[in-house]
Amino acid sequence: MAAIFQGVGAAAALSSSPSNSFDSKKFVSSPCRSFSVRKGASFAVVRSDGRVNLNPKSRRAQQLISNAVATKSDSAAASSSSKPGHELLLFEALQEGLEEEMERDPHVCVMGEDVGHYGGSYKVTKGLAKKFGDLRVLDTPIAENSFTGMGIGAAMTGLRPVVEGMNMGFLLLAFNQISNNCGMLHYTSGGQFTIPIVIRGPGGVGRQLGAEHSQRLESYLQSIPGIQMVACSTPYNAKGLMKAAIRSENPVILFEHVLLYNLKERIPDEDYICNLEEAEMVRPGEHVTILTYSRMRYHVMQAAKTLVNKGYDPEIIDIRSLKPFDLYTIGNSVKKTHHVLIVEECMRTGGVGASLTAAITENFNDYLDAPIMCLSSQDVPTPYAGTLEEVTIVQPAQIVKAVEQLCQ
Repeated sequence: MAAIFQGVGAAAALSSSPSNSFDSKKFVSSPCRSFSVRKGASFAVVRSDGRVNLNPKSRRAQQLISNAVATKSDSAAASSSSKPGHELLLFEALQEGLEEEMERDPHVCVMGEDVGHYGGSYKVTKGLAKKFGDLRVLDTPIAENSFTGMGIGAAMTGLRPVVEGMNMGFLLLAFNQISNNCGMLHYTSGGQFTIPIVIRGPGGVGRQLGAEHSQRLESYLQSIPGIQMVACSTPYNAKGLMKAAIRSENPVILFEHVLLYNLKERIPDEDYICNLEEAEMVRPGEHVTILTYSRMRYHVMQAAKTLVNKGYDPEIIDIRSLKPFDLYTIGNSVKKTHHVLIVEECMRTGGVGASLTAAITENFNDYLDAPIMCLSSQDVPTPYAGTLEEVTIVQPAQIVKAVEQLCQ
């Protein structure tokens, strides 16, 4: 393996140029703006404009989608078709961002299980091995601790590895490498090494994937010093966050939700990146601040339709940056609404919501007119049975009820 990466490093050095370096002062922040279930030949795609493409063979897919995504009006659907840019599914947006960065910077390489000619378990690396070769898109054995450690070592030597965990739960096997090496080596080396690595993969509660394949590692990894964590929720910010993470000099963990890969959205043709430390204002409002991320963004948007009909005006923020929090955006919203509801898919005990509650209490407690409410998944292993699985995570009706209680 060492010989392989020496070869990659040599090739990268021969073709590198100053233009490939990343200047944080020129970092551009773009405003950001969507779920599919597949079983056999039956599938459904929810577009970001609210339209549903449904295979008539799959009635269950239609039920699942109606519980996950809030649709928009027909006028919004009509207007989106005339927007410039091109439409991509979320996994295609991730792939496009990764491919563009591999073209831009020869130091970028990919490693993980089945990332090569198979194209990755969710096809995020599809076609990259054929285009860039086996040295830059490296299939690894089923050994997360080994290839994650190898990626960290490659980053120390000047490469920019993108390490894919086939499932985020599997990366628990590499927890030592992520915590003791990835997050700490820049500090323990006295600044001699930077670790520009991206660790990414699918996670979250899927559709009857069982407890071990429904892990949410945000709560496990947030306490590690020296790493950044971001979560994508739309094709637009998936591509923008992927590109920004690759260009960052810090180790970045990019969380992707297994149920969001087939969201479709029109994204710009021109190059763009999203700020790794900036939240997204999804919906401005006056009565209550709802903070959320990843898949729960769509449960919140569905609840928002009911809330608006009941006379409430919720402000919805996709925090995106799980570490560090964008306390500037969050604080301005708290000062305006004076009520905060946090909605997450993470576990309640020690989750992102608990850390966010502490941060808001410490910094903006004087602006709160009511205690912060946090809706989280139950502290139980995710059941396999679909009905029980649904009960363990936050549903739109619970969000509506929580807002009504907050705003009494």
